[in-house]
Amino acid sequence: MRTVRDEDGQLFLVVKESGESTLVRDPETGVEEFRPNDSLAAVDDGSALAVAAGAVPPAVRRIMSATHDDRSLGLLVELVDRETVAVRDLLADYDLCESDLLGLLTEFRAAGLVEEARVAGERGYAATDLAREGVTALRENE
Repeated sequence: MRTVRDEDGQLFLVVKESGESTLVRDPETGVEEFRPNDSLAAVDDGSALAVAAGAVPPAVRRIMSATHDDRSLGLLVELVDRETVAVRDLLADYDLCESDLLGLLTEFRAAGLVEEARVAGERGYAATDLAREGVTALRENE
């Protein structure tokens, strides 16, 4: 599958080509339509799959990249729901050893999904706006 751009700079995925027109799909809406070939230009700098992924909100894509299983996704959801949580409470409340918890929190921090916070004078973590936005979007599609 190839990626093309129209005169306005909008990206499309090529579904089918013919002599005079091309059937393209808008990656954000999924709508397909025929466009004249001379109104489209090939895009060399974008993978068709990366363009297709653009239909998913950035916050959700970030969560998908940072969470590798139900346990890591669950931890992030808990951090969103609980707002700010001390590390001591995270270790006591969930079946994660200290190194596993630290590993997940480090990945979340690198992805911009959590940030360090102080809770009653102790080290803790809080979900970022990006994490809240992504979890909200995922919940809306239940």
